[in-house]
Amino acid sequence: MSTRGRHLVASPSLNDPNFEFTVVFMLEHSDEGALGVVLTRPSELPVTDMFDGWVDHAAAPSVVFRGGPVSLSSVIALGVAASAGPSGGFNPIAAGIGTVDLDTDPAELIALQGVRFFAGYASWAPGQLDAELVDDAWIVLDAAETDLLHPEPAELWWTVVGRQRSDIRLLANYPSEPWVN
Repeated sequence: MSTRGRHLVASPSLNDPNFEFTVVFMLEHSDEGALGVVLTRPSELPVTDMFDGWVDHAAAPSVVFRGGPVSLSSVIALGVAASAGPSGGFNPIAAGIGTVDLDTDPAELIALQGVRFFAGYASWAPGQLDAELVDDAWIVLDAAETDLLHPEPAELWWTVVGRQRSDIRLLANYPSEPWVN
């Protein structure tokens, strides 16, 4: 099952500090492996420090996000289209969300609701993510446009889980630090 264009929501039992209570938007998932970006880890680095020409498009908080533990010097930009239609520089993935080519003049793009910038990404070798899904390390859920631009990224895990219409929504009551109980 391909997870492209969907979310991987970390199971509360996932004990990897890179992914505790994260929501990963999946860009690719095939027999060759998988790649996504973590939507829940804003950094302290302002977008203006790296992408001054894009600051008007950056969604609040206007910082570069830690997209994952792999290739931290690479940047992936994701945007939410405000309207449908073809555009150079915007590659749709799902639900109005797509990658944004930072070499494109921002004025030439279709109207965007906002853009997020991710330093690094999460990746899985062939078959690795499929095995983690079988082990219930991740919950695969549909993505919504509003998730990418969520104003409180640290709360996104609870937002995505809480809107589900299945028993999964009960996890939204799971404390972020259960040992403090």
